[in-house]
Amino acid sequence: MRAHLGDQLVVEAPATGTARRDGEIVGLHHEDGTPPYDVRWSDTGEVTLVFPGPDAHIRRLEHGEPAAARAPVPDTHEAETVITVPRSAGAADPGAIGRRVGIERRRQGLSLVEAARRAVMSPDHLACLEDQPADPSPATLVRLADALGTTVAALRGGDMDRPPGQGHALLHPRLRALAPEECRSLLSTHGVGRVAVSASDGRPAVVPVNYEIVDDAIVFRTAPGSVAAAAVGTEVAFEVDHVDDAMSEGWSVLAVGPASVVTEPEAVRGLTRHAHTTPWAGGEREMWVSVRPTSLTGRRISPADQ
Repeated sequence: MRAHLGDQLVVEAPATGTARRDGEIVGLHHEDGTPPYDVRWSDTGEVTLVFPGPDAHIRRLEHGEPAAARAPVPDTHEAETVITVPRSAGAADPGAIGRRVGIERRRQGLSLVEAARRAVMSPDHLACLEDQPADPSPATLVRLADALGTTVAALRGGDMDRPPGQGHALLHPRLRALAPEECRSLLSTHGVGRVAVSASDGRPAVVPVNYEIVDDAIVFRTAPGSVAAAAVGTEVAFEVDHVDDAMSEGWSVLAVGPASVVTEPEAVRGLTRHAHTTPWAGGEREMWVSVRPTSLTGRRISPADQ
């Protein structure tokens, strides 16, 4: 039995020879089109790993051919086995897997079509996996991880509690300083950064905050009396970075400058209205702090040949 992406797998009722179930083949596990297949069943929309049996056949998909005209191509070989990967206690959230796949694909600069080609699956299947809760088969996860240059554990969130940077160092790393414009560009991606302050007890502290870039200033929300609020009226350091464990690459940007409270009501309303996210820490955090960098430096680690 050989199939192509988009072909239909039809499983017939043994007694009558009529279609008992059918679905679209959305994933191939072998380049020659032999089983098993990832099949999206038409009756449930669920994707499962299938080893077709003697009561199954392929409906070929010819370009431009209507579904009603596709002739069945019988086959009588392997016993049918349908595997649905169960979710055991502590298993990864299927929706989170799709989100991680989408984030990693976009971070790699891959289109849906290119990522699907690398993973040997249909673009529709990949789009469905990214947009809707799904629990891909182990084989599908292996292909996706390989296509995206990451690991199955990373896609399933198994390394969420580990600090970044535990991968192997590059054999020939290159460490270079970043120009101010490149630092500004990396800062402008928003997200989470770390502000270094002297706490009320005089000890140094580093606090992660959700931040925005507005008119070349770094702004973040906090609560009066918090550790981050100690930045007000002082010169602080603000750091943001990204570590790619799979590629053993990364960058960091350090901004140093005076911090002040944003007090103008219209400016506060504008910051709140256009913020990319609310503070992850939750609670009442209506105090906006602005840091205007007087120094902006950064470094990037990459392979020596890049």
